[in-house]
Amino acid sequence: METAIDKTGVKIGMWIFLYSEIILFGGLFVLYAVYFHTFPEDFAEGGKELNRIFGTANTLVLLISSFTVAASITAVQRRKKGQAIGFLIFSLLCGLAFLVNKYFEWGAKFHHDLYPNSDLLLDSEPGFNIFFGLYYTITGLHGLHVIIGMVLLSISLGLVIRDKVTDQRYAMLENSGLYWHLVDLIWIYVFPLFYLVL
Repeated sequence: METAIDKTGVKIGMWIFLYSEIILFGGLFVLYAVYFHTFPEDFAEGGKELNRIFGTANTLVLLISSFTVAASITAVQRRKKGQAIGFLIFSLLCGLAFLVNKYFEWGAKFHHDLYPNSDLLLDSEPGFNIFFGLYYTITGLHGLHVIIGMVLLSISLGLVIRDKVTDQRYAMLENSGLYWHLVDLIWIYVFPLFYLVL
């Protein structure tokens, strides 16, 4: 059984880590804001090249997965192991759907020569090139975080199945959930910055 001190220490450590992640993405968002202020028309043109259907679908997928991750924690606390397993599997499928959508979206951009150092971007306006440089950097980094989150959720799922995560001991699942919520929160900022830019 975890003691109150153990739980507090683990939570503080996780929040410090999440804060460092917020600083990382916050810096990238500030960089975006500076360049957007400098090249607003080019950024608007870049935004028109992105598929809002893909962006909206990925937003919904992550929002739903955040709910199911939270529901899995509640299920564990209520000793409903089967429900917790179901919610975690569904959350992992949502993460996979997000990555598959992103794969097809990036693939379409590459097909249209909209990728770093492509002839099309190098011959375009500087702001247009910068927009896609930031797009690939931020969404790529976010995609990496989705993969890490899925690994953490998979580990938590295994621990739930093996009864290592229980109503008395669920810090790993709770921290994995916090990380997944951060991934969701970051996307909530990424979506309007790139897909809804005017």
